[in-house]
Amino acid sequence: MPAIDASPESIKRLRADLNVQATLLGRPLQFKTTWGLFSPRAIDEGTELLLANMSVKSDDVVLDIGCGYGPLGLAIASQCVAGEVHMIDKDFLAVEYANRNAQLNGLTNAKAYLSNGLSHVPEDIALSLVVSNLPAKVGNEMFYITFYDAKARMQPGAQIVVVTINGLRQFVKRAFNDVFGNYTKVKQGKSYTISMATMPD
Repeated sequence: MPAIDASPESIKRLRADLNVQATLLGRPLQFKTTWGLFSPRAIDEGTELLLANMSVKSDDVVLDIGCGYGPLGLAIASQCVAGEVHMIDKDFLAVEYANRNAQLNGLTNAKAYLSNGLSHVPEDIALSLVVSNLPAKVGNEMFYITFYDAKARMQPGAQIVVVTINGLRQFVKRAFNDVFGNYTKVKQGKSYTISMATMPD
C-alpha cells in the first residue's frame, strides 16, 4: 500500500471532492465523489458489467439498493425518462452525493434517501425493476430480508437484477429460487456475476 503524504496541504486536497466522468448506457455522466464512499475514483467493474447486461424501459419504476454516489441508479434514470428511480443507501454521505449527482446531471426523475434495507421504501410502490451492486459482507440474513421486501413491492413481471462477486453466485441462485421461484444467470465475468429473477404473474 503506498504511503500517504500526511502534510496539511495534502490532507486539504484529500478533503476536496473527487470527479468521475463516464459514459453509462450511452450517456455521458459526471459524478462528485469523496473518500469513504465505494469506488470513489472510478466506476467499478461490477456496475459496468451490470449496466452492460440489462435493459431499461422508458417508463420503468426502479429501485437501486445500496446506491452509493449514484452511478447505477442515475445511469438508469437517464434512460427511463417517463419513469422514476428510487435510490437507497444506509450511508447518509452516499445519499447526499447521489442527490447532488442527480442534480448535477439534470435527472429530476431520480431521488436518493436513507433506508436500512427497504425499511423506508414506500410499501405501496409498484416496482418494475430492482437493481443492486450487492455488497459482499452484509450477511445472508440481510440478503433474504432485502429480497423478500423487494418482492413485496414488485409488480407482476418485474425483474430484480444484481451483480455480485463470483463467490456469492451460488448463494444468490439459491436465494432467488427460494424467494421468487426462478433464477437466471445473465452473465459471468472474471470476477463478477449478473443474476436475475422475475416476479411471478
